[in-house]
Amino acid sequence: MATIVRFENSLHRVAVAELWSACFGHGSARNQPGLVIDKKVAEDDDLFFVAVGGDGDLIGTAMGGYDGHRGWIYSLAVASPNRRCGIGRALIERVEAVLRDRGCVKINLQILEGNRGVVGFYEKLGYTAEPRISMGKTLPENIPLGD
Repeated sequence: MATIVRFENSLHRVAVAELWSACFGHGSARNQPGLVIDKKVAEDDDLFFVAVGGDGDLIGTAMGGYDGHRGWIYSLAVASPNRRCGIGRALIERVEAVLRDRGCVKINLQILEGNRGVVGFYEKLGYTAEPRISMGKTLPENIPLGD
């Protein structure tokens, strides 16, 4: 089984970047693991967790966010050989616990259109699909060139 711990940049950065590359790819410069990690670490909100296997290898991640009302779950990833072993559930439960303790009243997450296979996973954890339109806007001035 895995141990869930807070992300530590000096210990976990390279392994998280490798896991995210394997699980998510990098559709755009704004999703480059190094940039995402740097932005999250700068927030210093204690909502970034990793799952470490018995051999010390990093095998999963989950990031959360909180704006004082709603919480978010981002970047849940579990290494392919370690899926369906409860690691994703444990990571989600850890983020949920921190958000609950902070007074969060609702947690949101988004699933990419091409990743519908995880819907059942989230439904088992109590999440439901909601009638929403997700919109976004990229702010290119905050994305370093050359990454």
